[in-house]
Amino acid sequence: MKMRKKLIVAFLFLVSTILSGCTGGGSMDEDAESHLSETNTQSETGENISLTSEIRSLDDGLSAVRYDGDYQFDLFLEQGAASDGDVVSFLAENLLSGLDLGDIVGNIFGCSTLSAVNASGEHLFGRNFDWENCEAMIVETHPQNGYASISTVNMDFITQSLSGTAKAVLKLDEVKTLTAIYAPLDGMNEKGLAVSVNMIQDSADISQDKDKTDITTTTAVRLLLDQAASVEEALELLEAYDLHGSMGMMIHFALSDSTGRSVVVEYVENEMIVIETPVVTNFYLAEGEKYGIGTQQSHERYEILMNTLKEKEILEMEDMRDALDSVSKDNFEEYASTEWSIVFNLSTGEARYYHRENYRQAYSIRLK
Repeated sequence: MKMRKKLIVAFLFLVSTILSGCTGGGSMDEDAESHLSETNTQSETGENISLTSEIRSLDDGLSAVRYDGDYQFDLFLEQGAASDGDVVSFLAENLLSGLDLGDIVGNIFGCSTLSAVNASGEHLFGRNFDWENCEAMIVETHPQNGYASISTVNMDFITQSLSGTAKAVLKLDEVKTLTAIYAPLDGMNEKGLAVSVNMIQDSADISQDKDKTDITTTTAVRLLLDQAASVEEALELLEAYDLHGSMGMMIHFALSDSTGRSVVVEYVENEMIVIETPVVTNFYLAEGEKYGIGTQQSHERYEILMNTLKEKEILEMEDMRDALDSVSKDNFEEYASTEWSIVFNLSTGEARYYHRENYRQAYSIRLK
């Protein structure tokens, strides 16, 4: 029993450390402005992925899995969680043997998103996740009471910090999958709603206190994927809960749906503000004293993506891929890489994943 407890406690270190991600900084390479036109000529090899409950390795540092059934998110929403530690406690008490896991902490995330329309009138959403090399997992969920969705989780730190004995718990696919379900950083559901979380480097945090049920950053993403069919419904859901930013960090949500509506949701003095925008990076877009606060590099990435939309009103999925490539981390002088890029077709339910800036290899998953 003691060994089993140690294994699960060590494994659940993942719950809070998965809240890890990209930061700004660095300057643009001299060739960055021409990067998009150069990538337009690249060819792509596509692989259609059909997922099962067994975790499948797609590439070094990228895996994928499917979960069908009840992961007790309705029960979670009844209780709520005001911190990552509360999420850990809920998982321990309700899904993973009732262990007292204590207070486990982690980091945060960021990146770039883009919304566009193709020649067929289908609406697309693109997302870059920038950070150090990490273990990423794609999670396809089909809940009993909610919409099917595809999401992405940063599984980093779990293999780096565990002993050889503790790593044995990684073979428990269902345990690993259930934990990951509660920590999505981005995703798309069957109704064509896309969600992404981007960090803002600001000393302020999000800790709403309006006598509503509490949720954290990643459980808010799970809520929207499971229950919102549109941006409008997503905004109503966010208004119905008190949000608490993981690790006290400032974030904003990029939302887009199959009608073409795209917004960013920001929190200023714990008040939710909605701005219509097709591009989101890592600085405030809300008017007022906070506008523009964020990294210099995030402003550069924003301008590149906005110029892409000005130059080309119609973007196919390959164009979205190239736009994401144009703001990937190989264009900037810093340690981070773009760990994954995704192009979602919100009209057809197709998701194309690109791993570690290999834009010649696409992994395609379809919800519909």
